[in-house]
Amino acid sequence: MGPKSERVYRTIRQRIATGEYRPGAKIPSERTLSEDLDIGRTQLRQVLAKLLAEGVIVVQGRSSYRVPAGVDSVEPPTDLEPWRIHGERTVYDNRWVKLSLADVEPPGMERFEHHVVRLHHVAITAVLDDQDRVLMLWRYRFVPDSFGWELPGGIVDDGEDPAVTALREVEEETGWRPESVEHVITYQPMVGMVDSPHEIYVAQGAKHVGDPTDLEEAGYVAWVPLADVPQLMARGQLMGSGTLVALLHVLSSRVKTARPTTPA
Repeated sequence: MGPKSERVYRTIRQRIATGEYRPGAKIPSERTLSEDLDIGRTQLRQVLAKLLAEGVIVVQGRSSYRVPAGVDSVEPPTDLEPWRIHGERTVYDNRWVKLSLADVEPPGMERFEHHVVRLHHVAITAVLDDQDRVLMLWRYRFVPDSFGWELPGGIVDDGEDPAVTALREVEEETGWRPESVEHVITYQPMVGMVDSPHEIYVAQGAKHVGDPTDLEEAGYVAWVPLADVPQLMARGQLMGSGTLVALLHVLSSRVKTARPTTPA
């Protein structure tokens, strides 16, 4: 960007930082900004595109922009008390699953025993290519007795970096090897009763190195167009929360970085 565009870029960022453009509020239209900041519409759109790519602003509808609400605009209460945990006893335990009963006491309530299921730490990866496709597996899962699309992923070994797990599982299950992965989020899929941290990663591109080596976990491997993901979701053909979380993140990120539309 040229000097004038850089000046306008810094001005808009400063107005957002100082609260002149408040979190969640619309920013002025392109016409108003162009006149107020003395910049042409073409140059202004370059500035807005950069701000969109950085997540500083977002598109609202087809004709305007706003400042993201952000987490700072919602203040959680500070006077709530956590549950007291008096102990925990194991009911069942093997290498795959551990079932316990925890002796808990919510604030203002009597103590009771709460079931806790502890599963493994898991890493899941969405591998994208330069044709807007994602690497997926069509698998049969006997628990729900159904076929569906999944992203590659698996259990994090003791002491293993989850990023290493993510790379290893992609190659073992698909035969494709990403150069690197980027961590997106760690979440719990069923936080009320199940403890199983899920690590979500995204990779840009991969090299085909051979056939899958994990035959138990492997399925039909395919590069699925991202444009098909909403329809697959509607059909119930995306299995597992990790697959859904990763793909929703990818789709959301692409909306945020989309080229700005021209306000009417």
